[in-house]
Amino acid sequence: MRRHLRAIRLLLNVMLFLALMYTITLTKALLIPLVLAAFLGLALNPIVAAGARFHLPRWLTASVLMIGLIVGIGSGVGLLAQPAIGWFHGAPAAIRSFVPKLRSLTQPLEAANRATQTLVSGSNSVRASTTGQPAPMSISAWDVVSTTPKVLAAVLSVMLLVFFFLIYGDTMLRRLVEITPGFAYKRHAVTIVRGIQTEVSRYLLTALLINASLGALTAGMLWLYKVPDPLLWGAVAMFANFIPYVGAIVTTTLLAVVCMLYASDASLNVFLPVLTFAGIVAVEGNLITPMIQGASMRLSPIAILLWLLVWGWLWGIPGALLAVPMLTCTKLIAQRVRSWHWFAVIVQR
Repeated sequence: MRRHLRAIRLLLNVMLFLALMYTITLTKALLIPLVLAAFLGLALNPIVAAGARFHLPRWLTASVLMIGLIVGIGSGVGLLAQPAIGWFHGAPAAIRSFVPKLRSLTQPLEAANRATQTLVSGSNSVRASTTGQPAPMSISAWDVVSTTPKVLAAVLSVMLLVFFFLIYGDTMLRRLVEITPGFAYKRHAVTIVRGIQTEVSRYLLTALLINASLGALTAGMLWLYKVPDPLLWGAVAMFANFIPYVGAIVTTTLLAVVCMLYASDASLNVFLPVLTFAGIVAVEGNLITPMIQGASMRLSPIAILLWLLVWGWLWGIPGALLAVPMLTCTKLIAQRVRSWHWFAVIVQR
């Protein structure tokens, strides 16, 4: 009987897990802004708390922070939108101008490829395959007009959630503690909640500052190498660095493509910006970030990759960007909750 009960319990747990995954996937349009707003609220909450210690109303500090955040995001979008659209429009022309530079290197390969195709498929298929040309990438005005309302609605909802989290977050936590039975449980709950809030806020703010510094350093390095649109690629490096390992690989590959497209000639000097960026990322990932964040924030590479695969599959690119902050926050919570301590042991390095 006990063996049958264990089997039934295991089956019910598996069904509950699958139902939870389906629900998370089905409600991602609601959960992604909510999770992003919660992270931003936790990261900005220490600033609001510091203002409260100086007897400033929470709504006033939160309003100043939100105005600064909106102005910063608006300025960044206005500064980077035109280079991004220009790059999408100019990429086909840059590819066509770069192909003749590689002609001397690719002629033997093309001759061998044509000979092989002639032997296998005949000359007619070769002519048919060379006549087709891919359509150039372009972004029309209708695409921008149709996408703008959705983006503005998502940004507005996140901003409103962050604003109300900053104002009423502590009140909600106090009310949750008040409904906890017994004084000892209340004190334990307050200790856990305050510790989690402090550590999560410190981690998020530190990660944001490190990634912003990496983006600024990347933009300055690309400007020195005279790579076009250095601010755009610096912003790409900053946001991609929220995805460990994968983000650095994607940014390095993207910079290699950009440097080859806009190079004046096909030589090894083209890859100097890429090699410099790879060195910067290696120093940041192996020295600076571990030294600043400490051992308690370190995660197992296997756990990170598995977590990225799961949340990238569930939520796409937003899930991949939010995966590591969610894993770190879950680990910090699991370290303080006794029944979840096993999870913290598994995912730590």
